[in-house]
Amino acid sequence: MGRIQPKEGEIVIDLDPGMAFGTGTHETTKMCLEFLEDIIKPGAVVFDVGCGSGILSIAASKLGASRVYGADVDEMAVKIARENVKLNGLENVEIFQSDLLKNFRGKADVIVANIIADAIIRLIPDVLPHLKEEGLFLASGIIKDRFEEVKERAEEFFEIIDMKEEKEWLSILMKEKG
Repeated sequence: MGRIQPKEGEIVIDLDPGMAFGTGTHETTKMCLEFLEDIIKPGAVVFDVGCGSGILSIAASKLGASRVYGADVDEMAVKIARENVKLNGLENVEIFQSDLLKNFRGKADVIVANIIADAIIRLIPDVLPHLKEEGLFLASGIIKDRFEEVKERAEEFFEIIDMKEEKEWLSILMKEKG
């Protein structure tokens, strides 16, 4: 496999997705990566819920986050994500097993969840206690048919500040109401 020569300002992520979800080619992952480029500030703490291959955790680190915590409910995904973090030589990314936010501690500047609509709906009420003031919640993996349902639940807690749509998928960027 040849090494990509990045153009100035480009970031390369070395990745072996194995059996985990997330190579960067799926619309939901691409939209998350685009959002992360805009919202990760130097020194940010990021929680990646349902990290799959670890691609978003790795991207957040390479975009300047000081600490990244990624978790997946699937043991194989955790193993693969840890290998990908190691492949990228990152010391500030910790990967562990968790059902959504259950095993996360502390608060993040950015919480990203590129998972399915049902899981996002289940996750939404637990996000704010893990989000710093002025923090952002990025939810992706939402198929268009389920958008209204996710939006309705999200708006109980959050204000939608931006959205991306590609093919039949949506990504929503939110902040705490008020």
